[in-house]
Amino acid sequence: MSYSTQEMMAVAAARVLTNDDVCFVGIGAPSQACNLARLTHAPGITLIYESGTIGTRPNLLPLSIGDPELCTTARCTVSVPEMFQYWLQGGRISVGFLGGAQLDRYANINSSVVGSYANPKVRLPGGGGAPEIAAHCQQTYVVMAQSTRSFVEKVDFITSFGFGEGGDHRERLGLRTAGPTLVITDLCVMRPDPVTRELTVTALHPGVTREQVQANTGWALRFAAELGASEPPSERELTVLRDLQARTAKAHGMATM
Repeated sequence: MSYSTQEMMAVAAARVLTNDDVCFVGIGAPSQACNLARLTHAPGITLIYESGTIGTRPNLLPLSIGDPELCTTARCTVSVPEMFQYWLQGGRISVGFLGGAQLDRYANINSSVVGSYANPKVRLPGGGGAPEIAAHCQQTYVVMAQSTRSFVEKVDFITSFGFGEGGDHRERLGLRTAGPTLVITDLCVMRPDPVTRELTVTALHPGVTREQVQANTGWALRFAAELGASEPPSERELTVLRDLQARTAKAHGMATM
């Protein structure tokens, strides 16, 4: 089956999740990947959204954290203060799945403004719970489409802290969680260098070249000495993903997802 780069990104992101994960899910691409994992190889995964829904099993992709689909299909719904203070700050969430408008070489995420904060070119939706997710989940995964607009040398504003200026910056600020251990795009997979914390390309998606990845990145990329290759999506993965997208589009009156 043929597939798009967006579908490859969703499948690659879904594959890293397991039945044992307790996952704090962001809206958009993270939600798509997490629910694809739940509907394929990880039916026992626990999905949590910041509106307080625990063990959510949506039939449709939610439009926002306030989408009734989340509460209706959750095992339970708790208050937002309980969600953040007990579940998140208590260290009970293994993976936070995030996206954003900009990402830099040290995996800092911007979802606040493009341009200066005082006089931005574009005012973005903001962080919501993402800064706390990035700080308190045991580790975070980032899923974003890759371009020179989104993968920049330095983000205009740090909404969700990755590795700051690199090295031991997280530790110097008192952050004891692992931070962003994985970045999955529509072109490749990246992981932070264990010492410098600079993002390094560790695998290319099928048909993608180093030159293509570099052309869509705003800094000089590092590539792993032994560069891996992502497995193409299986027929089952694509069928489940497309069924999920089609149900969502139909329910929300969209022509396409």
